[in-house]
Amino acid sequence: DENFFRNGRLITVGFVGGYRGFTGTLNTIYTPNASFGLYLCYFFDLRFALQIGYFTGDYALNIVSPGETITGNISLSDISFNLKYYFNTQNVTRGLADLNPYAIFGLSEVFRTVTVSTDTSNIAKDSALAGNLGLGIEIPIMRNKMYLGAQGMFQYLSFPDSGNAILQSNGNSTGVKPTGNSYTLTAILGVNF
Repeated sequence: DENFFRNGRLITVGFVGGYRGFTGTLNTIYTPNASFGLYLCYFFDLRFALQIGYFTGDYALNIVSPGETITGNISLSDISFNLKYYFNTQNVTRGLADLNPYAIFGLSEVFRTVTVSTDTSNIAKDSALAGNLGLGIEIPIMRNKMYLGAQGMFQYLSFPDSGNAILQSNGNSTGVKPTGNSYTLTAILGVNF
């Protein structure tokens, strides 16, 4: 306990910015783009922390099918609850001991808003539960009051329509099923309290 209160953190507020991309069919119909968010992290001890975060971004929609091309915008926002496990770096060389590598895993509720360019009055909204898994590293600055970090995370998505083909405006099938997952590559600026 004494070591934790002397060297550990209790609460961290972080600002996140980076890139969200997609896999599977989502990679061909959603255009990857910049995303941003913030989070609050509570430390149980030197190794474990609970992170609650919000991450959002807009992505271009482009579905090419025989007879019609569907364009528009996809807005994705997620609220996440993740656990972070910090690896022990005490037994490595002195220069690397200041790095804080970690694994992160948890769940997110992802909210999706779809707006089609040809009919902006027709806005579809849905949500999905997602599983998160990733790795990151933090580098302390300003005498451990702040840190810079980088994180990569894979997000397993399962929207309700992932097994159904997208329909054209006339009701015919495009033959495109929106299946796939998401990944993020982000930079982090954190403030410790």
